[in-house]
Amino acid sequence: MKDIQSQPDFRRINIQKVGVKNISYPLTVLDQENTTQKTVATVNMYVNLPHHFKGTHMSRFVEILNRFHGEINLKNFHLILADMKDRLQAEAAHLEIDFPYFLKKYARSPRSTAPLGADQTPAFDGAQKSHTLTEYHCAMHGSLSERDDLVLTVQVPIYPPSPSQRESALPRSLGHWGLATVSVRLLHFIWIEDLIRMIETVTSHDLCWPSGDDEFAAASLEVEGITKALGSCLQKNTTISWFSITVKNYSEGCNTFASLEWPEEGTLARA
Repeated sequence: MKDIQSQPDFRRINIQKVGVKNISYPLTVLDQENTTQKTVATVNMYVNLPHHFKGTHMSRFVEILNRFHGEINLKNFHLILADMKDRLQAEAAHLEIDFPYFLKKYARSPRSTAPLGADQTPAFDGAQKSHTLTEYHCAMHGSLSERDDLVLTVQVPIYPPSPSQRESALPRSLGHWGLATVSVRLLHFIWIEDLIRMIETVTSHDLCWPSGDDEFAAASLEVEGITKALGSCLQKNTTISWFSITVKNYSEGCNTFASLEWPEEGTLARA
C-alpha cells in the first residue's frame, strides 16, 4: 500500500501542530506514599509538519503512548517526546497530559462516639486517624525541539479555616473560597504531593477571617496577598527554576484574580 502521508508536498507551507486530541487514557503516576497511583488522563499529542510532507501518521501517536503502558513521569516524558519526534520525522514534538490526582488527608478521630455532657470535650487518640481523598487537577505539558521543556501544573482549592464563632452569631460559611493554579519548571525531581503541600502551607496559614478593623487580616483574604505569599515561598525552593501563579477568588457577581510569573520576562532564570 502506498504511503500517502510521506509523499512530497510542493506548496512549501509548514504546519506548526498536527496530531490527536482528547485521548482518554489510563495513567500510572508516581505517588510518594503508595509508590504509584492509577488515574485516567486526557492526552493531546502534536508534532510539527514540515512543508515537504503531505501529512502525518495519526495512528502512530497512540502506538507510541502504548509503548510506555501509561506509566508517565518526569523522566520518561522526555522519552515519549523523543520517540514522537523520531518516528514522525518532526522537528518538534508536543505532549499534554491532564489528570486528576488524589491525596489522602488525615484527621484525628475521637476515641468515643458516646454523647458528651455540656462541660465535656472529645478525647482524641493520636493513633486513631480517619482520612478523606482530596482531588487535585494536575497537568504535565512538554515540548521537544532543539531543547526539552516540561511544565508541571497543579490546581489547589482554597478553603478558609474555621472562623471564630460568637455565641450570638450564626455560623459563617466555609465554602470553596477560590483556586490557586501553580505551574513550575524544575531543575530536579519533585513529588506532586510536596508541591501541593507547599502551596497549602501558604494558603492555610495566610488565610484568616477579618475581625473588626484588623486591616492585615482583611488583606490576607485578598488574592493579591495570597499570590505574593506563594511567590515568596516558591522563590526559596532551589528545585524550581521558573513558576507562574494565578489565584482566583469566586466572589459573588464576579471573580477576582491575581497572577505573577518568576523570573519575569527579560530576566534570567537561576542556573
